[in-house]
Amino acid sequence: MKKILITGGCGFIGSHTVRRFVKKYPEYQIVNLDKLTYAGNLENLQDVETEKNYTFEEGDIANLEQMTSLFKKYDFDSVIHLAAESHVDRSITDPLVFIRTNITGTATLLHVAKETWKNSKSNNLFYHISTDEVFGSLELKGDFFYENTPYDPKSPYSSSKASSDHLVRAWHHTYGIPVVISNCSNNYGPFQFPEKLIPLFINNILHNKSLPVYGKGINVRDWLYVEDHANAIDLIFHKGKNGETYNIGGHNEWSNIDLIKLLCKSMDQKLGREPGSSEKLITYVTDRAGHDLRYAIDASKIKNELGWNPSLQFEEGLNKTINWYLSNNKWVDNVTSGEYQKYYKKQYSI
Repeated sequence: MKKILITGGCGFIGSHTVRRFVKKYPEYQIVNLDKLTYAGNLENLQDVETEKNYTFEEGDIANLEQMTSLFKKYDFDSVIHLAAESHVDRSITDPLVFIRTNITGTATLLHVAKETWKNSKSNNLFYHISTDEVFGSLELKGDFFYENTPYDPKSPYSSSKASSDHLVRAWHHTYGIPVVISNCSNNYGPFQFPEKLIPLFINNILHNKSLPVYGKGINVRDWLYVEDHANAIDLIFHKGKNGETYNIGGHNEWSNIDLIKLLCKSMDQKLGREPGSSEKLITYVTDRAGHDLRYAIDASKIKNELGWNPSLQFEEGLNKTINWYLSNNKWVDNVTSGEYQKYYKKQYSI
């Protein structure tokens, strides 16, 4: 029976990954470790919290004593590391939080894994999930990010993730820890914290609030449906080659303004509003400092080696996402009001 530590499992991508592993692999023991910061929400996993192969632990990946104790308690043979501070705007405001979690936290996990596994006969793996933002910025048209693209991070967030990637490779080369790394494009879908563009704008349109667009809205992102990402994580965990990196992209490049206008059109249709009414909520604001122009991933390696392809094109995925948020008003209300942070105390009688 594999004993897997999934860090950041109460977050957006983490909760989809935990759910997939708990439901698909009942023979695995899954321990979800989350610090329960503002982005960690136990309500995301209500459907699996009573499963026999699932356990939740609250903890801080940067706390060496706590992580050492946790590894001794469960004797993990594998780690799927998703825990991270991930919002670029927040990293500009408070970069030291990102340094502690993303860099020190990753180093702490690697150190404890190394010490735990140094005499291990198990099939160990440290799987580190990262971002395409470590590669920097591309021109509006032309090239893509490849696995061997030189790193050129521009924000405190992307710099902290680039640092954590380098640490994982260093522990692999220096200490022989089995590792894999993946770098993904922008995720979207159910359970995303509504500070990110798509859920924020869905909620703003619903309540007739302003839709602030950085600069002229020409920045381009490649969008990946979160369940497709969880599927890719599953494949890489089971079939990825030791020491390798895999890029995961949605093959869905959209400029911010085109995405927002599509979102407005879809919301008008679903809410029965006059066509074009939601577009009137768009306002253009001063561009973000260090705003990367374009991200675009070449995902041919994971396709050719592991047989992965995204299952959804963006229009279909966006439609499913909008429907989910409109059908889960209570979840959104609990997050925006802060009520969701009381769920942990209710569940664990604290």
